[in-house]
Amino acid sequence: MLFTVLLYISLFVFLLGLIYKVSTWFSRKIGIASKNFTTSERISAAVKGISGVIFSPKILILAKVFLLDVVLQRRILKENLLRWLMHMLIFTGFMMLLLMHAFDSFITSPLFKEYYSTVNPFLFLRNFFGIMVLAGLMIAVYRRFILKVPRLKTSPMDYYAIIILTVIMFSGIFLEGIKITSYAEFQNMVENYSALDDEGEILALEKLWVKDFGLVSPNVKGPIDPAIIPFSKELHNMNCAECHSSPKWAFTGYPVSRILSPVALFLDRSGVTTFLWYIHFLACFIGLAYLPFSKMFHFIASPVSLLANAVMDKDKSFPANIATRQAMELDACTHCGTCSLTCSVATAFDKTGNLNILPSEKLVFLKTYASGKDLKENELKAIQEGIYLCTNCDRCTVVCPVGINLRELWFNVREELIQKGNPIPLVLSPFSFYRGLNQQKLDSKNYSNPASLTKDAITNKCELMKNPDKVISLTPVNKEFKEKVDLSSQATTYSYCFSCQNCSTVCPVVGNYENPQEALGLLPHQIMRSVGLGLKDLAFGSKMLWSCVTCYQCQEHCPQGVKVTDVLYELKNLAIKESFNNE
Repeated sequence: MLFTVLLYISLFVFLLGLIYKVSTWFSRKIGIASKNFTTSERISAAVKGISGVIFSPKILILAKVFLLDVVLQRRILKENLLRWLMHMLIFTGFMMLLLMHAFDSFITSPLFKEYYSTVNPFLFLRNFFGIMVLAGLMIAVYRRFILKVPRLKTSPMDYYAIIILTVIMFSGIFLEGIKITSYAEFQNMVENYSALDDEGEILALEKLWVKDFGLVSPNVKGPIDPAIIPFSKELHNMNCAECHSSPKWAFTGYPVSRILSPVALFLDRSGVTTFLWYIHFLACFIGLAYLPFSKMFHFIASPVSLLANAVMDKDKSFPANIATRQAMELDACTHCGTCSLTCSVATAFDKTGNLNILPSEKLVFLKTYASGKDLKENELKAIQEGIYLCTNCDRCTVVCPVGINLRELWFNVREELIQKGNPIPLVLSPFSFYRGLNQQKLDSKNYSNPASLTKDAITNKCELMKNPDKVISLTPVNKEFKEKVDLSSQATTYSYCFSCQNCSTVCPVVGNYENPQEALGLLPHQIMRSVGLGLKDLAFGSKMLWSCVTCYQCQEHCPQGVKVTDVLYELKNLAIKESFNNE
């Protein structure tokens, strides 16, 4: 009765959590793309989109992705065999235990009329699936704490997932082992399920169970008289064989029972069986009830992500559905670290220690950010830096095992964050080119705000940039400035420039203005000459320095091989460094 009540309570909490989590997919507003749609509009768009896929050839794509990417987890196999084995063991073993054992009243019993958890093949399969989960957990622990995969960060949710599954598995194995030896369990079986009432017959059956079924009895000591065994087996076949296979088929529980047999009577009298029963089922119920709110919810969200991304296209799908998909993708993340392992700017994390540079850790933050929680100023700056440094190389999206379109997600969220009003004291170019390519998707009124805000913040701190219009161009050569530039092998190429103006001619920023010198100050070739002359104030004062979109056209077309874009990087870094030195 208690088991049934707890099960229904856990299922009720699980369903409420599931409904809540799915509802957040339609209500969370992540980034600029989601601001234009209400929850009802997103639900309506999702219904239309799903209907359009089901009644179209795309249903075949879903079937293929479900088989290869959800069931067989092909994406993980491509990346790492050991990790694929870990996921397959845990996922397959856990799901089979959940369906066959935890929900046996709802699934297994209706399907199999002769079902008992203590008969084969169910007894053997329960142990087999349990050992699969344990093997997967051992690989998970090995990868995280012994192998120490680079940039794989372990969060509290990772610990929770490992601990709750470990408690469920080990408590289940020990519970099974103790029940095999338990004299109280044997008495309960005889009393409630057999037709025996004669003490002699019960004792005969008891002797067989001591001999062949691992029972530890206070009444029966070895050796057992062989003459009584045929009679005992007859009693067993009449009363027990239908619902009890040999416990030796429980290849995890039976060895435990043999280890515990010397103290089995003590454990039986102490009520350890009942205690373990509560531990096991409470762990199962807590795990089930908490699943929608934990990392393990990716069991549900990850397949949805894979299926959704297989049939969606950013240019053809409803924008409302893309906003919903991106909200869902936050729950689909398994925190596996694959994206961080391949990230092109992950080396910046090794230098600065800012976890938010790593894609997998940015997703952890985005879950908090999307929930509407207030962030401290240092937290906001850290995530701004992490999202800002992204080079849009798309490596993270390509390797994501659950199909999250990370590049789209970064662009969407990044635009919202860089409009927050906090200047980002870093080189602006890494995101400006990709941002420029997507300018038509952004609010034209606010497009230049982040760059202007940062430039103004740096100008206010850097004396040489405060009055660029009053800069005297023929100042003495600044040798200190030239020495700083010479620290970079790319930046030293400025000395090759002979002012052919090719870089300025092909520059899309220069071509954007009717009078570029009035709008930008110095043009690219003029900046190269300023650096060559050591005119630090003149170079820093140019607006062109901060308008560069890093398209590399100037660098590719330079006949002298001047690394024009790299020189501009160097100049901006020097300006920022000087602005901090002047604080």
